[in-house]
Amino acid sequence: MWLRLLSLVLWATFVQVSQTNVKISPRKAFMDRDVIIGILSSVHSTVDNLQGRVRPEEFTCSNFDQISFVRMLAAIYTIDSINEANFLPGVRLGYAVYDPCADATKALHSVEQMLSTNGSLPVMDDYSEFRPKVKVILGARYSLLTIPVAKLLSVYLFPQISTTSSAVVLSDKLKFPGFFRVIPSDVYQTQALVQLIRHFKWNWVGLVSMDDDYGRGVHQSFLKDAEEAGVCVAYEKIIPHYLGHAESKKRIKEMARKIQLSDAQVVMVVLRPELVEMLFEEMIRSNTTRVWIASDVWSRSALVAKMKDINKVGDILGFSFISGKITGFEQYLQNLPIRPGVTNEFIEEYKQLNCTPGSPEVCSKPNADYLVKNTDLPVVYGERVAIWSIAHALKEQLGCNETFCPGDTNFPPFELREKLQKVNFILDGKRKFFDKKGDFEDGYDVIMWVPDGEHRRAEVKGSFTIQPREVVVNSHDIIWTSTPNNTVCTNTIQPRRQSLVHLPFHCSYTILAVVHIILYIITLYQYYANVTSLPTQQIPVSRCSPSCNPGSSKKVSNVSCCYSCTPCDEGSYSDRYDEDDCHPCPNDTWSLKGWTKCEPRTVKYLQWSGPYPIALLVGVGVGLLLLITVFVFFIVYRNTLLIKSANLLMSCFMMVGLAVSFGSVVLFMDEPSIHLCRAQQTMYALGFTLCVSCILVKAFRTFLAFMAFDPVRHHRLNKLYKPLIIMVLATSVQGLVCVFWLIYDTPNVDQTPPSNQSMIHVLQCSEGSSVGFGVMHGYIALLALICFLLAFKGRKVPHDFSETGIIIFSMLIHLFVWLCFIPIYITKNESRPIVQASAILVSNYGIIFCYFIPKCYRAIWGKNTTEQIRASLRKFSETTNLASVDSGLSSQDLEMDPGSRRSVSFALPPFTSSESLTDSGFLPTSRHLSLTSASPQSISPSAEDPSFNLSHADSVFGITAPEGPTALERPDMAIRQRRRSRSM
Repeated sequence: MWLRLLSLVLWATFVQVSQTNVKISPRKAFMDRDVIIGILSSVHSTVDNLQGRVRPEEFTCSNFDQISFVRMLAAIYTIDSINEANFLPGVRLGYAVYDPCADATKALHSVEQMLSTNGSLPVMDDYSEFRPKVKVILGARYSLLTIPVAKLLSVYLFPQISTTSSAVVLSDKLKFPGFFRVIPSDVYQTQALVQLIRHFKWNWVGLVSMDDDYGRGVHQSFLKDAEEAGVCVAYEKIIPHYLGHAESKKRIKEMARKIQLSDAQVVMVVLRPELVEMLFEEMIRSNTTRVWIASDVWSRSALVAKMKDINKVGDILGFSFISGKITGFEQYLQNLPIRPGVTNEFIEEYKQLNCTPGSPEVCSKPNADYLVKNTDLPVVYGERVAIWSIAHALKEQLGCNETFCPGDTNFPPFELREKLQKVNFILDGKRKFFDKKGDFEDGYDVIMWVPDGEHRRAEVKGSFTIQPREVVVNSHDIIWTSTPNNTVCTNTIQPRRQSLVHLPFHCSYTILAVVHIILYIITLYQYYANVTSLPTQQIPVSRCSPSCNPGSSKKVSNVSCCYSCTPCDEGSYSDRYDEDDCHPCPNDTWSLKGWTKCEPRTVKYLQWSGPYPIALLVGVGVGLLLLITVFVFFIVYRNTLLIKSANLLMSCFMMVGLAVSFGSVVLFMDEPSIHLCRAQQTMYALGFTLCVSCILVKAFRTFLAFMAFDPVRHHRLNKLYKPLIIMVLATSVQGLVCVFWLIYDTPNVDQTPPSNQSMIHVLQCSEGSSVGFGVMHGYIALLALICFLLAFKGRKVPHDFSETGIIIFSMLIHLFVWLCFIPIYITKNESRPIVQASAILVSNYGIIFCYFIPKCYRAIWGKNTTEQIRASLRKFSETTNLASVDSGLSSQDLEMDPGSRRSVSFALPPFTSSESLTDSGFLPTSRHLSLTSASPQSISPSAEDPSFNLSHADSVFGITAPEGPTALERPDMAIRQRRRSRSM
């Protein structure tokens, strides 16, 4: 029993001693407090003789890294600030800083030292009660180091927070359950980089990356996002991160040569700052400039920004994590205080950097402002956010209130991991929290390196937000140095700052003073004109093929970014640059070849206000006025011999037909409809057919009256002379043609789409059936041709008694016009309404001017007397031997005619009830008049006949009836005799 109690006491004593004598492995900076935060800070960037290491001896490091040193100081300053603010009442935070020297193996060794107890790291099956002094680790700077560290810490579910490691793989909670970071994942960075490239319309870029976990992740993610965004990679170069210095330079030279030979003007660089410095040295040596896109690894690297001749490499753009200002940190950097009981060998080492050999007294007084002036302080803002996140998680873990934290500070670290996942607080006015993958989603700052003397400094030119994922760039603030136009900046005329006060104002120098003033004003104008015209918007071009302008589309070859531009076809458009395909035009719109937009077609038809319609309407109005005038003249002079011979009734029907034909021309105006289209053709067809049928009656009458025939034929033709019946039948046939035309294939609005090369949609009527249209015009032409032939047959008859001449000319005009109309109508599709309307007008005017106007003229101013008429007939009878040639009578018949020395017979058609004797124009003495020539003494005028003022004994029109049958009566008798014999 006592032995057991003694063993328990000894065990408790051992535990007590082991807890009070805990020693942290050797470290460069340490502050022992209640809760220790481990910090992995690569204050040195190189492990010496790593490739020649053959024994597991202690690592030696070199190359002091200033930015990592300042990041460490920012974390220490934030810890001190939290302690001073008593954020965790009764609990003080400490830290232990280890230098992994930017090497993954050294980083794992540093983590072992953090987690070890009494110099040893216990191996257990269950680490639930594993309670090392360090409760959380901050770091490392590079994903190359962070990934192996996170893999080791996942065994313990140990919480780790990084402020710069952005590798995509670290978001995998199955592989890295304890990893957190206060920055976004590289999955967003590559999206932002691609959007930035697309923003400047670049699609042909080079890609240079490292062969480590971080580099491979960014490389693959960038290729994926670039392909989706239409950005092509001209070349890919990968630099192994583990190569020695000599081998690295060799690979860098190969890569620089590839960049020089490529036509890609934009290069995406995913390298550590040391490798970027080596690459830029080669670029400067070969005088090669490009636009460099920096990843977050070196986008704010002071090492690269301060290198010699950095301004010669070209423009540098990139992304950095959201930055901010740490209040009071600049004063801390100027003083670099070390509290009592605190170890910080890094500060001591920094103070020795500028020591002059042999003068150690100078080391105690370093330049206080050096770190402030030579460090991009906003980039270390992430350390402040990370430490405050740990503080909020500890507050939750320890159950702190305003005065006390009752929780046990020696808790298992895995418990803090759960609290970190739930952190949600406001810092500097912005809410901070981790998403389900342990990442922050603050986005990025778009930065550009601008010249700062002989060096460069980063300026924020925009931002990238994750929600929504959008790049916003202040393009007007960017001045490109890679373009040839940057010489304008250096060659800008500087105005001479000559004070006008010192200008000589003496009388003799007045002119000189004015000249000085004018020159000064001109110089100022040139200067500000050059300043305002600086090429701030002239963006460098990096494309495999020239950009396709709106109105064209890309015809891609083997590589999607290498293409030729083809104009959009008719009916399609593109309104942006580099369209893959042209878009079809929406309904009721159209575009021509190479257009950037679709527009509604211009609807064109014969509008009332157009020049052609106005001319046509004027023609219609003048024609109708002429018809009214002619009608008035015909009514006034209806009792004259000439008007009587023209047959007033038929002439009036002609005028009605022409008026209807003129009316059809008016229907060609305005927007066409099916009713207008029908009325156009029907009115013209019936109106002009009516007119031509009346002319046919007149031609037929003249033909029968003055032409001698065989008696039998003459008798038959006399029976056909029915003026009204001929007119009605001729017009009715045309009416039937129109009826069948309207029934089977009626004229309608032309629905034929316009030509693809035209933006004008001509609205016009289509004839419907071409057969109906042709038969209608062909029928009119047939009637006109018959009129022409009849009139041409009697062309030698004196014009005082016939209308053959005017009929011939009017019909010739009509036939000629419509013969010309046919080919024009067929070939000029868009001008068909104008052509047809013009043809109708010309045909109508041909009849008016060839038929009616001469009648009116002769009725008013004609001097034809009876003697003149008689003389004309006598002359005609003397020059034409109609009796022997055309009458068909024998010489015996002529000899049986007593009292006639020379006679000519004119066979007149029988008069109908509708045709008065006086209207005929011929004296109706009998159906067969014998005209004999007599001596002038036997002719005596008489007033018994009011129409002709001639006596019935006139030898010209009145013939004394012979005792027996006349020569013209004998053929009738012979005909009757033959009929009797046949009947018997």
